[in-house]
Amino acid sequence: MTGYSFGIEEEYFVVSRRTGNIKAELSQAFMKAASKELGVHLAKELLQSQIEVVTRPLVDAERARQDLHLFRQTLADVGKKYGIGILAAGTHPLARPDEHLTTNKRRYTKVIKELGIVGLGNALCGLHVHVEVPDPDLRVEIMHRLVPFLPILLALSTSSPFWAGNETGLLGYRNAANDAFPRSGFPEMFRSSAEYDEYVQALTEAKIIADSTYIWWALRPSLRHPTLELRLTDSCTAVDDAVAIAGLYRALVRHVVEHPKLNAQFSAVARALAEENRWRAQRYGTTATYVDVATRQAKPFKQMLDETLALVSPDLTALGLESEVIHLRRIAANGTSAHRQLAFYRDLRNAGMPRVGALKEVSRWLCGSTEVGHFIENQPRADAA
Repeated sequence: MTGYSFGIEEEYFVVSRRTGNIKAELSQAFMKAASKELGVHLAKELLQSQIEVVTRPLVDAERARQDLHLFRQTLADVGKKYGIGILAAGTHPLARPDEHLTTNKRRYTKVIKELGIVGLGNALCGLHVHVEVPDPDLRVEIMHRLVPFLPILLALSTSSPFWAGNETGLLGYRNAANDAFPRSGFPEMFRSSAEYDEYVQALTEAKIIADSTYIWWALRPSLRHPTLELRLTDSCTAVDDAVAIAGLYRALVRHVVEHPKLNAQFSAVARALAEENRWRAQRYGTTATYVDVATRQAKPFKQMLDETLALVSPDLTALGLESEVIHLRRIAANGTSAHRQLAFYRDLRNAGMPRVGALKEVSRWLCGSTEVGHFIENQPRADAA
């Protein structure tokens, strides 16, 4: 039926190479030069302090890894001429909502007018993964069946422990901030494309939204592609993290398609438990205990991950993703970008560095790590968080 091809979108903050602070006003010269190199693979975002890269449709994880490294290296090389860097994390450690400027585009102007400060609070960068599911009915039907797995993907991606210069107490604050948006969070429990289309039609006819791209769920059918788009996950500082998480999502999509009875009786209780797990993922990440939606048993994250990997093992093999399993377990063992940011920050603070200075150092470290595609230097242990 489908080869489960996929594509990855990564959002980055645009920052000063010298200070790591955001660039509130996007340099048009930088964008022109970068667009000349990357073409359709580079796009602007709602806020001028953010940009996005987009891969082509792919069937091979290694090609995705190569593309993301190429995009980051190209942006770094171009950025050096303009004093600009890129930073991949769910939130920028120091950026405040009142600092941002909207991109001059009719769609974005309408969004900010509609959402007010909520829109300006969209200084949030995500990892979005599209997986091919050609049948529109199936795309809608499997959304709710995938919901129980989404907190695992979120926990593996957390990279947003700071907001507006503050330590939030969460590993994935981006998700909490995103909940301020309408039509966000987990998708509604529609059973067919007809139900979904009825919902979209009601909103468009009421002139609340222009089209379904204004539905910002954690998981949604794409309007422009025959795919189901994962939007829940934080932008990953390390390329290998992004590729491994995309691979697991791809395997999960294949698994629920190939096993139509799995989570077919997804209920309001199951959804509420999955919602609780989502909170625990954004708060505690890979160190949390979760409720198994199927058995109602409490399980530590590593057990949940192991059981999920065992469940989709045939799918990982069929898609050539066995090597990504090693890295997923490495994330669980060593921590995410959020753990590393917090450990670095706390070591700097314990050494006597003022709060803002420490956050600037974290931002510079994130910029450097983003551009090379992996965590640089000998950072403090990830479990310090």
